[in-house]
Amino acid sequence: MPDASKADSQEIEMGRNTSTKFMDRIRKLSLPLTVISAAVVLSFMIHGSGFEHAIDFPLDVSSEVEGVIDDSIDWVVITFGGFFDAVSDALKILLGKLRDFLVWIPWPIMITLVFIIGWKIATVKIGILSVVGLLMLAIVNLWEPTMVTVAIMIVSVFIAIAVGVPTGVLAARSDRFETGIRPVLDTMQTMPSFVYLVPGIMLFGLGNVGAIFATVLYALPPSIRLTNLGIRQVDPSVVEAGQSFGSSEMQLLFKIQIPMAMPTIMAGINQTVMMALAMSTIAAMVGAGGLGIEVLRAMGQLREGEAVIAGCAIVILAVIIDRISQGYIENRAN
Repeated sequence: MPDASKADSQEIEMGRNTSTKFMDRIRKLSLPLTVISAAVVLSFMIHGSGFEHAIDFPLDVSSEVEGVIDDSIDWVVITFGGFFDAVSDALKILLGKLRDFLVWIPWPIMITLVFIIGWKIATVKIGILSVVGLLMLAIVNLWEPTMVTVAIMIVSVFIAIAVGVPTGVLAARSDRFETGIRPVLDTMQTMPSFVYLVPGIMLFGLGNVGAIFATVLYALPPSIRLTNLGIRQVDPSVVEAGQSFGSSEMQLLFKIQIPMAMPTIMAGINQTVMMALAMSTIAAMVGAGGLGIEVLRAMGQLREGEAVIAGCAIVILAVIIDRISQGYIENRAN
């Protein structure tokens, strides 16, 4: 009997605690619900009174801001037009030669090369899967657009890495610089991808060069962030040991910090490649060739099957690149 009464008292106490917690939650929610309800009631009252036009925002500076932006862009284009033309011509030549070279290589040789790369960098399984993926692209008559996409990606990723890795190194070595570029990177990673087409068109016009510029801007932040993160995560004791042996700052960077941070840096490069490939369809809107233009053309002509096949081709290419790069990162980590 005493045990039964004790169990009953425990159940009563648990019930009281549960009801107390429930009431506390109700009290916490009462203020937000009251504020929301008051806002809704006031909104109904304002719109019902017919004075909604009286509460329009009193200030509109959109035209002035647009004018300043237009004037700034015109000044940049006029002042540095020769520089942008030179860059555009150089990228057109580079991309054209690379595209022609990739298309010129016979498909059996290219598939064999990809198999060897996948096997040596990752595993035999990944090499075989890469071959299967490329064969799937070839049998649906998308081999040449795939090579064009690869050429655009190689140029875009090379530029993004050439800019991103040194910038990440500077950010890792300077807290002030890292603090300064952090909001810029946050803005770049939250901005809609279509917006990146605007500066590419304004500076380089329609075509592959504008698409490359937009792709570089879109794919740049991961390389900077992960390079910065990888170098900052290097064991300080290892850096101190290098300093104690008389290593210079450049020796510490190239012989200790970068090699130890290489898996993280490679992860950033992998993300850069994936984002560059994800931009391929959007970049096709400004004249970029490859698989992206195949998707857009098929969608514009309402050929759903062709659009699905071209879209799946982009996915297959992304999977091949991702698996090979991930295999390289895992091998480096082991």
